[in-house]
Amino acid sequence: MRALQCAAWGKVDDLKLVEMPEPPAAGAGQVRIKVAAAGLNFADTLMIAGQYQTKPPLPFVPGLELAGTVIETGPEVTHVKPGDRVMATADQGAFAELALVRGTDVFAVPAGMEWPLAAGFPIAYATSLGALRWKADLQPGELLLVHGAAGGVGLTAVEIGKSMGATVIATAGGAEKLAIAKAHGADYAIDYKSEDIRERVKAIAAGLGKQGADVVYDPVGGAVFEASLRCVAWGARLVVIGFAAGQVPQIPANILLVKNIDALGFFFGSYRQHRPDLLQACFRDLAGLYQAGKLKPHISKALPLESFQEAFDLLIQRRSTGKVVLTMT
Repeated sequence: MRALQCAAWGKVDDLKLVEMPEPPAAGAGQVRIKVAAAGLNFADTLMIAGQYQTKPPLPFVPGLELAGTVIETGPEVTHVKPGDRVMATADQGAFAELALVRGTDVFAVPAGMEWPLAAGFPIAYATSLGALRWKADLQPGELLLVHGAAGGVGLTAVEIGKSMGATVIATAGGAEKLAIAKAHGADYAIDYKSEDIRERVKAIAAGLGKQGADVVYDPVGGAVFEASLRCVAWGARLVVIGFAAGQVPQIPANILLVKNIDALGFFFGSYRQHRPDLLQACFRDLAGLYQAGKLKPHISKALPLESFQEAFDLLIQRRSTGKVVLTMT
């Protein structure tokens, strides 16, 4: 089978498109999938560089999410069968024509959803639903501030937040990205390249009779995180999703204390290990929202597997909106 192989820690450009043996037959609790498309994530670049939370043995096939057709199921897997259209998360191995994943990480593709949409769906949407429901306990009528709101996870947070009844403020860099966030449900938009996040959020909140944002969803970090601390309401919840800006912020504990702010970390991948019981219900809820027209996955680019360098460049240089995916055929 064709696959992208990482033979040494380094850059995406060091990956090689190779022919390699197919994965073994499905064992207990496993599902073997013919991959139609795979989604790209910022975490892929960290894993390839050897900077991710886990380091697979070298060489390995990267890729954390995929969509395709079930070929084979092992013992103990009862919720899918050969021939089913599925999406899945993976520890690695999505950037290949065949993948072997845990059955608990496999979910039905909603009716009518095309392969590229399904490939970019699992991680971003589950991250936003989990972060806003399980961690932040977002309530109807609350003011939600979403950073990186045109990106892979940020755009899904805008949609999930709206579906939960929140008023959404979106931040992004440039008019084009803000227009996409608005098209997906954002009530207000802030261009962090030309506007002061702190002052704009405070002004919007005041106009709504609020002291600041009630919940912050932050996949960016850096200066954006620091601005968030200074424009939230008393009792706000600030959810840390990632650090796309490249800078891990240090949290001044005195600000948390004075405003009774909860600073919360959310890493969806750890739920796959520690709370797999939550995942099937999570994806059933997401499928329901999609079928009700409340979620509109946005794929800015779908490229063939051999164009992986171009695809990753779009992601790394933050020139993409929504998701970028690789297709196998």
